[in-house]
Amino acid sequence: MDAAYVFRVTFRIDPEGARADPDRFETTVEVPAVEPGEEGWLLFRDRLWRGEVGDEPSVRRFLGERLGVEVERVAFRELRTDRAYLDALEAAIDADRSRFNAESVDEVLHKYLGSSIHVRD
Repeated sequence: MDAAYVFRVTFRIDPEGARADPDRFETTVEVPAVEPGEEGWLLFRDRLWRGEVGDEPSVRRFLGERLGVEVERVAFRELRTDRAYLDALEAAIDADRSRFNAESVDEVLHKYLGSSIHVRD
């Protein structure tokens, strides 16, 4: 199984005792998706809403910790996944749909990821 949450991130560097030009950078960041059911697998529920970043300050901190920089802006791009991961994700959601306050797995996926799921094989 292989999946990652893909974000577009803008950050600035402010080196001590030096000047950088440019000092602002944009990059794509891929955060590996945790196996469904394992601790941390609910990143989509905790960080996203309708395919967008749900709470930008907390996501900027989350990604800034991983990058070692202060993130200025962040946008969610997609859950890039293979079929095996998506099947496992759907099964884990279906096993505990009440956690998501939804009638179906499709409703859960749309509620948090919108149409931002990209299956690659």
